[in-house]
Amino acid sequence: MSAISEFIDNEVKGSEVVLFMKGTPGFPQCGFSGQVVQILDYLGVEYKGINVLADDDLRQGIKDYSNWPTIPQLYVKGEFVGGCDIIREMFQAEELQSHLSEKGITTKGAA
Repeated sequence: MSAISEFIDNEVKGSEVVLFMKGTPGFPQCGFSGQVVQILDYLGVEYKGINVLADDDLRQGIKDYSNWPTIPQLYVKGEFVGGCDIIREMFQAEELQSHLSEKGITTKGAA
């Protein structure tokens, strides 16, 4: 396993919720990353944001790791959930809230 794959694997498995994104949660640098940040913030989810723009190897490495071509990428408890479109659709159908709850992740809307 390459150093970048090992780094990604450690981050994915070491954080309950991690978002590989362009920019940071406080300053997203693409609209898609910004949308996922807004959804997670709206739900009050604690998550770790990792800026793929800081490192070209990381930017390509996360695509290879997940076998998913786009960024952002959201992981919950070590499992790849999806990119912006999937997260937005899950949120609108309230499936994201259910998924997070099932995984033991607290949200503002949790009953």
